[in-house]
Amino acid sequence: MTTGRGSHDGEHCAGRAQRTPDEVTDCPVGDDVPTVIRAVPTDGLPPMARPYTAAGALFFDEDDRVLLVDPSYKPGWDIPGGFVEPGESPYAACVREVEEELGITPPIGDLLAVDWAPRPKDGWLEGEMLLFVFDGGLLPPSWRERIQLGVDELVAFAFVPLGEVDGLLPPLHARRVAAAARLRRTSRRAGYLEYGDLMTGQSAGLAPADHPRARRPQPAQPGG
Repeated sequence: MTTGRGSHDGEHCAGRAQRTPDEVTDCPVGDDVPTVIRAVPTDGLPPMARPYTAAGALFFDEDDRVLLVDPSYKPGWDIPGGFVEPGESPYAACVREVEEELGITPPIGDLLAVDWAPRPKDGWLEGEMLLFVFDGGLLPPSWRERIQLGVDELVAFAFVPLGEVDGLLPPLHARRVAAAARLRRTSRRAGYLEYGDLMTGQSAGLAPADHPRARRPQPAQPGG
């Protein structure tokens, strides 16, 4: 693991727009499954999702290790990135967040994955989320040497073997990173995820027994 360190002296949340539906209802979907927030119709409009949106990038070194960062404003590791601000595209948000966190503006390539994954209630943010993962590609030494961690953003960064990512990231995020990294090496190059799992024509209607979608309550069958 290759690491770098920085300092921090404040909370990160300043300046982050946190958009909340005017009226919401909780829709529990089963034990251990995130509560989904849905907007209540207003002015005759049908119900519409109002997801929080975030974007990040996967950067690699010559040994095919992925760059992870240690934020100062929350526990655990992450990939470079953050929330999309009002009026901002996910790609623009990714570029901005990388510059804010790492102090560099390397080229960022194509989209690797879009993941739909409601965020569980954690005392700060709760609701449906869309997460965009872009391909940062190989980050050569000339860029790595210029990294300057944002003083109120990151404590450290490290290039981590993909096989060790699940030991540093939450399980859902680890699946997301692993899926995006696999897609990077395929001809399709990009994919749609739910809860960090790649959805395809064959798997869209199926879920393993331990997948959150598989534990949603099923409607009662007539006569059952």
